[in-house]
Amino acid sequence: MILIADSGSTKTDWCIVDKGQLVQQVYTKGTNPFFQSEEEISNEVGNALLPQIGSYTINALYFYGAGCGFPDKIEAVHRAISQHINAKIEVNTDMLAAARGLCGHRPGIACILGTGSNSCFYDGENIVDNVSPLGFILGDEGSGAVLGKLLVGDILKNQITPALKEKFLTQFNLTPGDIIDRVYRQPFPNRFLASLSPFLIQNIQEPEIHTLILDSFKAFFKRNVMQYDYQNNKVHIIGSVAHHYKEILIEAAAQMDIKLGTVIKSPMKGLIEYHK
Repeated sequence: MILIADSGSTKTDWCIVDKGQLVQQVYTKGTNPFFQSEEEISNEVGNALLPQIGSYTINALYFYGAGCGFPDKIEAVHRAISQHINAKIEVNTDMLAAARGLCGHRPGIACILGTGSNSCFYDGENIVDNVSPLGFILGDEGSGAVLGKLLVGDILKNQITPALKEKFLTQFNLTPGDIIDRVYRQPFPNRFLASLSPFLIQNIQEPEIHTLILDSFKAFFKRNVMQYDYQNNKVHIIGSVAHHYKEILIEAAAQMDIKLGTVIKSPMKGLIEYHK
């Protein structure tokens, strides 16, 4: 019996699988070793995961996580999990989860558009090229965090209509001071900013909102995807943002001459097939 984890900065999807069949699926908070200590990750596994998976005997665990792109971060996550689960444990990046879940054993360009964003060229087994996402301050174009950042930036600099600004502040019960505090002083500003992005979907008919989203997706393609062999490979994308904004994503791809392939919310179904 194996346990597969797909972990972003917001949530972790855990699936217990036996002989290629899903036995149980549970969720915990997201983990990211760039923002959390080893102890915090360990506490999440011990307090949130273990009570949900009960008495299942796990023989192997495949953990795919945001922030797991460096040896020291991989080791930290490995140690945090191994304190609670005695099994063969592999820790890989969420980017590899996307590539394996989207492409299986076929080559292609795989992307993530969720709380953060990322991309790679995958040869059917391994990631062979990756443009660094750089996080929501320097990069992460097209992600929920960046869409939220662009939205509040436009709101605070009066780049949208007064009525829309008032609607936003009222809906989220925020003041400009609250926003500054959550972004600059509180933990997980990326999660906070991403939590604001549903406002964009709700007001997608407003021209300035549509343009904000479209331009961010075009920036994602230009600054990331177009550094790979996109003319000869389809671009496959997973993530909540890709799923919910699919129509504008298609529009942006068409304007950039990008050939889109699969666009889905989660790589888990493909990962279960990959590890079968």
